[in-house]
Amino acid sequence: MKILNFLCSRCIIPDLNTKSKEEALARLAKRVAEIEPALNQDAVLSVLKGREQLGSTGIGGGVAIPHGKLPEMSRMLIVIGRSPSGIPFDAMDNSPVHIIFLLLAPNNFATSYLKILAKVSRLLKIRKLQKRIMEAPDAHSIQKVIEEIDD
Repeated sequence: MKILNFLCSRCIIPDLNTKSKEEALARLAKRVAEIEPALNQDAVLSVLKGREQLGSTGIGGGVAIPHGKLPEMSRMLIVIGRSPSGIPFDAMDNSPVHIIFLLLAPNNFATSYLKILAKVSRLLKIRKLQKRIMEAPDAHSIQKVIEEIDD
């Protein structure tokens, strides 16, 4: 299962300059609603906040993987946000988050959703990959980095 199947060039925010987890999630939800106009930005944000209440999706090492399911979605979607300055995200290691991979899926995509979530989690633990994402000059370059490692 390829990450690129769920990622488009508009799905990458190379300069996610927000001051808090709440602002970051709101900006990501807004981008989701821009990409998928049938989705309500507030509904997306509600799903993300609900997941964060269960425990932070900041997995440590400067990475967060917020995720959730929305019944009105027709396909899985990944949105990437990159914050050069870092965002306080209540991560497990209390470090600021620089790379956010948001994953949303329809309710009936449970198996695919878990597989792609596991793949993203595994890949983002690779420091060299994180470094390449952070050094990429723009959204297109970030997408190229993902393409190179997406087997």
